[in-house]
Amino acid sequence: MRFSVYQESHIGGRRNNQDRMGYSFTRDALLLVVADGMGGHIQGETAATIALQTIGSLFQQNATPYVKKPEKFLEESFLAAHREIHRYRAINNLPETPRTTIVACIVQHNSAYWAHCGDSRLYWMRQGQILARTRDHSRIETLIAQGKVDPSERDTHPDRNKLFNCLGAPNMPIVELSRRASLQPGDVLLLCSDGLWSVLPDHVLAQTLQNNTVVRAVPDLLSTAVSIAGKTSDNVTALAMTWESGNALQDSPSTITTHTLPVGSVTTTIQAARHVDPEPSDVFDESEIEKAIAEIRGAIEKTSRITSKN
Repeated sequence: MRFSVYQESHIGGRRNNQDRMGYSFTRDALLLVVADGMGGHIQGETAATIALQTIGSLFQQNATPYVKKPEKFLEESFLAAHREIHRYRAINNLPETPRTTIVACIVQHNSAYWAHCGDSRLYWMRQGQILARTRDHSRIETLIAQGKVDPSERDTHPDRNKLFNCLGAPNMPIVELSRRASLQPGDVLLLCSDGLWSVLPDHVLAQTLQNNTVVRAVPDLLSTAVSIAGKTSDNVTALAMTWESGNALQDSPSTITTHTLPVGSVTTTIQAARHVDPEPSDVFDESEIEKAIAEIRGAIEKTSRITSKN
């Protein structure tokens, strides 16, 4: 694999930065993750950190050197992170469970697979055009999909900040999965928190990443978003990757080539977990995971049917 990757986060106008980001890669697989701790609940940054660490740890266990079933891995790792957040609440006797939105992507064999819960987004871009992006799990996006609200009201509707899906909530999260995306050299994947996309239009994100390397584009996008939002700026986080496949588009210090890595080695920016699970089997119970996945798939299919009827 050959790719360029860059990540950056800015606190904006908030007291704390509750966003978390990170990536890990082996010889044949790359994991990208962005989590946005929810400020309306306690310790959102803790939920985001636990999610990042749990998914990162499972990637290191399963990418040997690639993930055998990437879609299943994304579902199960999200559910595992959800359970870890609830376990943290129980151990620390918190009055409520911390919560976070999450978006993650696996790239391997010239293909990308991604999943999300909430309104942290992924964009897939090619030559300045957006080929796909995640649909926010928000009240406003549901109303738009049902034809009850015009898309032009996205930025002004009173329900624009209401989410119905995240990790850490009392109910199990709905893990929405993408279809397999076949990457071409030059394709860009952007993962970001709502502090970025809620300020800058999609076409600005695409054009900036088309005209600059990710190393230059990401800082430019963050500084622009913070400048526009001013004192009310949310935390702003972005993690972007340019795919170069097996042949370099242009050698640069930011280009990572993985074919020389030994099997079993992992490079990561995700810090190690700060807590130890005394009974890991309880967190990853196979029967519970299979049951939850069946429920999630049913919920997504039901939502799709409702959307198509409207």
